[in-house]
Amino acid sequence: MTRTAFAEAALPLFDTDEAEAAPPGPSAKQPSYLRDHRARLRERFLAGGAEAMPDYELLELVLFRAIPRRDVKPLARALIDRFGDFNAVVSAPAERLTETEGVGPAVVCELKIVEAAAHRLSRSRVLRRQVVSSWQALIDYCHTTMAHRETEQFRVLYLDRKNVLIADEEQARGTVDHVPVYPREVVKRALELNASALILVHNHPSGDPTPSEADIAMTEQIRRAAEALSITLHDHLVIGRAQELSFRAEGLL
Repeated sequence: MTRTAFAEAALPLFDTDEAEAAPPGPSAKQPSYLRDHRARLRERFLAGGAEAMPDYELLELVLFRAIPRRDVKPLARALIDRFGDFNAVVSAPAERLTETEGVGPAVVCELKIVEAAAHRLSRSRVLRRQVVSSWQALIDYCHTTMAHRETEQFRVLYLDRKNVLIADEEQARGTVDHVPVYPREVVKRALELNASALILVHNHPSGDPTPSEADIAMTEQIRRAAEALSITLHDHLVIGRAQELSFRAEGLL
């Protein structure tokens, strides 16, 4: 299939939200009160930035592109009520988002673009940089990418001899309270990348970053496997909703 044919075939998928939103007949034009409301929100955002707006209004700005001819405030409020805040909405799985009435492929696409942009921006602030000098940026990146996930994810950050981050890789995904981790695979990948050090990161969807006994045992297995090959395990970060826990800071490493 050519690129043009693929695009034409895909178009109906992204009409779903707007087809439901558009009024019937030739009057499918954005009402003046909606134009004025949207203009005011955009002006406030440009003048004061995101800090000047509550979460539901920031979400409205994102929804404008997906649903051009309907008042999106009720949908924005419904999404905030369901998921908790702006971050949780854009981080929610697509299948859960579509459980909310009014959310179709176009809305999901816009939300996932925002999420991807946030991840890429925060990642650019830590990749190829020395971890010691960008530690807070690293913590912020981990929170951005993992704090609002509904299932556990295990990532490994690989560093060179100067403690510069050379790779950030997802090793496994799991359930709401468990993720399978294989120490041998972690160390094998470190050798492939010629990494000299590691930082382990995983999230707790419950929000509580307190490590479990399984977390502690798994970390020790990786530490021993890495040490045998002269690879240093710097830390293991557990990411909760509002805070993180460092194994190194807690004396667990």
